[in-house]
Amino acid sequence: MPGKPTLIAPSILSADFADLKSALNLAETAGADWIHCDVMDGAFVPNITFGPFIVQAIARCTNLVIDTHLMIRDPDRYIEDFVKAGSHQVTVHQEACPHLHRTIQFIKGLGAKAGVSINPATPVSVLESILPDLDLVLLMSVNPGFGGQKFIPSSIGKIAKLDRMRREMNPGMLIAVDGGVTEENAAGLAAAGADSLVAGTAFFKASDPAAAARKIKGLE
Repeated sequence: MPGKPTLIAPSILSADFADLKSALNLAETAGADWIHCDVMDGAFVPNITFGPFIVQAIARCTNLVIDTHLMIRDPDRYIEDFVKAGSHQVTVHQEACPHLHRTIQFIKGLGAKAGVSINPATPVSVLESILPDLDLVLLMSVNPGFGGQKFIPSSIGKIAKLDRMRREMNPGMLIAVDGGVTEENAAGLAAAGADSLVAGTAFFKASDPAAAARKIKGLE
């Protein structure tokens, strides 16, 4: 929120999976707040990543908040498995959930925080009815499915609009942004209203991840 450092959520998808424990230790020592887990099914998005067993392995190696982003069809089938594996918060896509209120209440009933994500072409207005029930909204600033994409500039306006909506309807809700986050654009995203920034390439591929984290968090 305004006046506080921006949260940073390194995306584990950009880490070296041959040495996952070291990647998690790096994130912790560099000042990460969350570990972002991108779950893709090859159907909702054109890529396949991993399932609950990887989240379970991550949970054994870190005390950071495990932030799980389900880019999958019919997420209700798998939500419980991811919470049991160690996910502290679970985000589903508005575009994949025909009964979104039911899905959000299901997540909360399992003891996790509940979030909704929308794709770049989806307007924030679709969230108006669900906003009071959410712990976070994850705005996609690239089309989901692959890492390393360039930030879509119109996302800035969506962040600002969502910020105005949440001030009226749910001031405690967090706004997270995922896609094309860099050291250069992080300050602008925070100024527009973002509370948490997902950083994959910008963190794990940086020559100095700790320095990158400080810049993305607005600490220098």
